[in-house]
Amino acid sequence: MELVLLLSALLLLPPVSLARAAPAARVVWPGLEERLFPQVRDHFSFETYDNETFPQRYLVSAKFWKKGFGPIFFYTGNEGDIWTFAQNSDFIFELAEEQQALVIFAEHRYYGKSLPFGIESTQLKKTALLTVEQALADYAVLITELKQQFGAAGCPVIAFGGSYGGMLSAYLRMKYPNVVAGALAASAPLLSVAGLGDPTQFFRDVTADFQKSSLGCVTAVRKAFQQIRDLCLSGAYDEISSKMATCNKISNKEDVYQLFGFARNAFTMMAMMNYPYKTDFMGDLPANPVKVGCEQIIAHKDPIEGLSALVGVFYNSSGLAQCYNIHELYQSCADPTGCGIGSDAEAWDYQVCTEINLTFNSNNVTDMFPEMPFTEAMREQYCWNKWRVRPRAHWLRTNFWGADLKSASNIIFSNGDLDPWAGGGINSSLSPSLIALTIKGGAHHLDLRGHNPADPPSVTEVRKLEARIISSWVKSAGTEQVQEQRAGAAAGSQP
Repeated sequence: MELVLLLSALLLLPPVSLARAAPAARVVWPGLEERLFPQVRDHFSFETYDNETFPQRYLVSAKFWKKGFGPIFFYTGNEGDIWTFAQNSDFIFELAEEQQALVIFAEHRYYGKSLPFGIESTQLKKTALLTVEQALADYAVLITELKQQFGAAGCPVIAFGGSYGGMLSAYLRMKYPNVVAGALAASAPLLSVAGLGDPTQFFRDVTADFQKSSLGCVTAVRKAFQQIRDLCLSGAYDEISSKMATCNKISNKEDVYQLFGFARNAFTMMAMMNYPYKTDFMGDLPANPVKVGCEQIIAHKDPIEGLSALVGVFYNSSGLAQCYNIHELYQSCADPTGCGIGSDAEAWDYQVCTEINLTFNSNNVTDMFPEMPFTEAMREQYCWNKWRVRPRAHWLRTNFWGADLKSASNIIFSNGDLDPWAGGGINSSLSPSLIALTIKGGAHHLDLRGHNPADPPSVTEVRKLEARIISSWVKSAGTEQVQEQRAGAAAGSQP
């Protein structure tokens, strides 16, 4: 029903063409320059840090911009180095060329090189300024300042983001509608992170992806995990170590639990990055990695050795590793879907210990994974031990409206039906300007990636719809500004 209404509305909009030849090789991101902006450390206190600043990194390209008139496309950086997101969001550049836009990618505080306290930023007592609210204020201030610097005061701003960045693009439109005219929130799990929904949903949907790929795949995975459990109960740790090719010998139940988390994380990443072509976004993965992984486990007579080969699609893409260091390759944290490793992982761990709720669990009933509970009580204990903080489980529902978004406007919520995060997002349009789009055959924010010959037809159509909607927002914002200027001039001329 929503799509019918949307198509009817879009017939009234002028066409925007996105046709272009498929790139023979990786696109060179047009004219991106890396710059630093002196950002205020604490936007919400006039005393704590006395207006001290830190260097916030951002990337900018004016290659396609119609100076002073074209829109500004602003990517709300998420939990990582901003270059990673710029290099995997070619749709924004394709659209910028069509709509003559200035492109800005802003790095999130505490990630990449945007560190409020340098290398000490993720140490205890230095993390207090790592909040969604501070990050959004960073973006609002940066946009406002850069518009002045570029002579772009009258240029409408459209926010873009994927995953957590998609949440931020939606929040930015909701909190600062005076700054951004609209937002594309791709694969944004707005409901999950607010603690709404089913905690079994995520790993159930990961399982469903593997089930769709091959009927025997899930059965083989279940058998492998069951055999590992049986070997664990009998104390046959050496056999587990040998068949799973771990670098250090499995020697107790805690090691087996770590192994389960390590393996489950590979399935998660392969489901999220299940693109129809080779990528190196969050690890080097082949085209259709879920299918490749299923082929690996089914090809092995021994289920555990097959499981080892399957997780190697993610952990050993080069094929050169002789064994898996399960403690280095995977570190458990307050996000059961994985935090990664390194300083960015530490920052994300803190965020999911404070505002962002991700208490997903696997139960071996609705999913194929070992039972690995993660309750609110377990999260609270972990976060207190690690960070000396206690999560505020309901804060996002209050501060960012939870599921009650109907008073917002001009936001596209896009989700791929292969993406396990989709179940925690907005999947039905809420109003004529709060539009949900589903990408059939699409993984995690596939629409933000550039055109590729292997794209499913659905993502091509969704990108065209997104382009037309964004074009309409830009034109509407320009019209409103002209009307406001005329009204102001008329009022000023009255005696």
